[in-house]
Amino acid sequence: MVKNHAKVGFAVISFVVMCLFLSPNVFAGDITNSVKATIDEVIEIVTDDSLKSQETTRRQKLRDAIGKRFNYKQMVMRSLKRDWNNRTPKEREDFQKLFKRLLENSYASKIESYSDEVINYKNEIVKGQYALVKTEIVRNDSTIEVDYKLIRDKGEWKVYDFVIEGVSMIHNYYSQFTKIIRKESFDALVERLSAKIEEIESTDKKSKSESL
Repeated sequence: MVKNHAKVGFAVISFVVMCLFLSPNVFAGDITNSVKATIDEVIEIVTDDSLKSQETTRRQKLRDAIGKRFNYKQMVMRSLKRDWNNRTPKEREDFQKLFKRLLENSYASKIESYSDEVINYKNEIVKGQYALVKTEIVRNDSTIEVDYKLIRDKGEWKVYDFVIEGVSMIHNYYSQFTKIIRKESFDALVERLSAKIEEIESTDKKSKSESL
């Protein structure tokens, strides 16, 4: 059952991260424009012909662009919730690095599959240090609602959660992580994430080798 939930979680995050980097029709708002700046940077990277033969450089540029807009610490804290408080400073630091690596490796290849689908920015809601950017993804056969939750961090707005058709990325991960920790242990969760990363990297390398 945990594996099935994990597959659903990775699929949801995969789609949402891909949606973040599609062509936007922008709602006029400062926070929306900050997200648009990241979108523009990523689109420039994935469409740069000079980088297509420089995979390592292109991937690093994508990681840097994404990293400027994502708040990985908030994602991890909210995904672990009270289990975050039970971790040592070293465990927190290591898990955050692992989580960041998971997202980077899982979705870099999907971001590189840039599409012409359109994002319509519908609304922007700000409450103190939190904000919500409401969007819809317009595809040939459907329209999908995606909301971005952001937090003000050192003067910048960073994404800490996605909600697609009512499904929260953070809630999805929290459900998965909690089940593994309760049934097994925190160390078991670390081992599973590490194994998942190795699987993704191995598959990615094999795919590139076969395409040569």
